[in-house]
Amino acid sequence: MTKKVALITGSTRGIGYAIALELAKNNYIPILNSRSALTEHKSLLKELKKIEPKSSIYYFDVTDFEAVTKSVYQIIKDYGQISVLVNNAGITNDKTVIKMTPQEWDVVIKTNLYGPFYLSKAVLPNMVENSYGRIINISSIIGLVGNFGQSNYSASKAGILALTKSLSLEVAKYNITVNAICPGFTATEMVKKIPQNILEERIFPKLSIKRLARPEEIAKLANYLASEAANYITGEHFNINGGWW
Repeated sequence: MTKKVALITGSTRGIGYAIALELAKNNYIPILNSRSALTEHKSLLKELKKIEPKSSIYYFDVTDFEAVTKSVYQIIKDYGQISVLVNNAGITNDKTVIKMTPQEWDVVIKTNLYGPFYLSKAVLPNMVENSYGRIINISSIIGLVGNFGQSNYSASKAGILALTKSLSLEVAKYNITVNAICPGFTATEMVKKIPQNILEERIFPKLSIKRLARPEEIAKLANYLASEAANYITGEHFNINGGWW
């Protein structure tokens, strides 16, 4: 049986890399993505290739539509198809609105919201041609509840949820599903920058499970949504946040 190819953006660390590993373990060929090449990527890809030898990495900026289009074309040329797209790439640039510059707003919206649009637009013709596809968008609990100093991030992640709903309606007839995952605070480099006292005073009290999520826990949900078991699920978002209240 031909293995399905899965492109995961922003996947050289954190949740993205955990998803790549989980998909590799479940008979997918994961394609990593990063904006630029770093030395440590060689060891990451080496570890991934131990599970799936055909794994690879493609470098492009998700905010550059031309670069996205060219890279997706090349992946399809190299592998024949992209069956699963995980829109994971995302950034933060936190400030209150009164202090935030238009540029600081734009860079977050461009990466977190334009990126999934660009990738979906580029990948969909191949999925439509093959009458099969899975698009999994990584949103956030912050897209549902907001957060002080994160208006740009919250708006981008809420926008992903609306994109998920609308796109799912457009492509369902082609046997393509579109769903979103809303992680809570997860043990990634982004969250590890939060001071411990802030975690203990402001975040943990709002969690039923008093710890950060592990990236592999998010990855297992992504693997399920990519699988045949999720054939009848589309247009939905799934919270995995430790019981945030």
